[in-house]
Amino acid sequence: MSFVLPPEQTGPAAWYGPDVASRDDWLMTLDAGEVAEVERATKALAGRDADIAAITAADFPLPTLGPKLQARVRGEVLDGRGFLMLRGLPVGRWSIREAATAFFGLGSHLGSARSQNGKGHVLGHVKDLGLDVHDPNVRIYQTSERQTYHTDSCDIVGLLCLKTAKSGGLSALVSSTTIFNEMRRRRPDLLELLFQPVATDRRGEVPAGQKPWFEIPVFNWYEGRLTAIYQRQYIDSAQRFPEAPRLTPQQVEALDLFDALANDPALNIFIGFQPGDVQLVHNHTLLHDRTGFENWPEPERHRHLLRLWLAADGARPLPPVFAQRYGSVTVGDRGGIIVTGTRLHAPLEAV
Repeated sequence: MSFVLPPEQTGPAAWYGPDVASRDDWLMTLDAGEVAEVERATKALAGRDADIAAITAADFPLPTLGPKLQARVRGEVLDGRGFLMLRGLPVGRWSIREAATAFFGLGSHLGSARSQNGKGHVLGHVKDLGLDVHDPNVRIYQTSERQTYHTDSCDIVGLLCLKTAKSGGLSALVSSTTIFNEMRRRRPDLLELLFQPVATDRRGEVPAGQKPWFEIPVFNWYEGRLTAIYQRQYIDSAQRFPEAPRLTPQQVEALDLFDALANDPALNIFIGFQPGDVQLVHNHTLLHDRTGFENWPEPERHRHLLRLWLAADGARPLPPVFAQRYGSVTVGDRGGIIVTGTRLHAPLEAV
């Protein structure tokens, strides 16, 4: 039986950047009462040096903000346009422990935090560590280079901005649903190839019993939902393994068109962070990117974001093939990177 492309996708996930940029319905500015709720919960935990990685929603009461945030994330992130920006957390007066506690506590109301690397970090630090971007085992977020459009291995990725760069470092978003629609109209022959498995490099973080790469199609149609998983640099670097399936010229052409559409200003949107902003992005319908940046000369002013990978409550079903990367496809308990010896913890410094 020949493969049949899914139908053109409609609905709020199929958006175009200029239209979204002309609105601000994706911005949720916290009022004084909501900020006070976050600070009360934060002070109680940070004051006794509570284990951040063990914080649950019950430990971090948000009687007003919690239900409101959950409703907006379900409606706008998981089932809507795919992203939401919270604004107004007073990070300027918080210690790093307080900021990390507040961010993790907020995340606990949305899902389960997942390990972001083989070290078991459930709280990530997005910061230039001066590492070599050309090293195949270096993750690009540890440098100041542009990341390029990609997905992370979780349902929702959250970023809390602590400090901005001297210049650059803009957040970029594009709808993978819109990329699908545009490829379907222009080159359905190439789009069909993106529903075939492709090798993606694990960058040295290999779970027990797995290959150094995983093989999941870029686009996946499952139970009536279109889901994407993508990181072009890691697709390309998987070719360093002689045993990995070779990319054909036609597949490269399909990936190049995907990239060209992601980088088309008619599709994408760029958003500048302010200290205290929290960005929540749905990995299954959006790709995110970060422009390259120049840091301030003083180390204490360097660009610094905290990151969460969340297995979201009420998330969509994923096809079984995602278990190669997500470990499981069980809603609420999937995603992240676990290797032999991984111990989950929340470091307060970028390491």
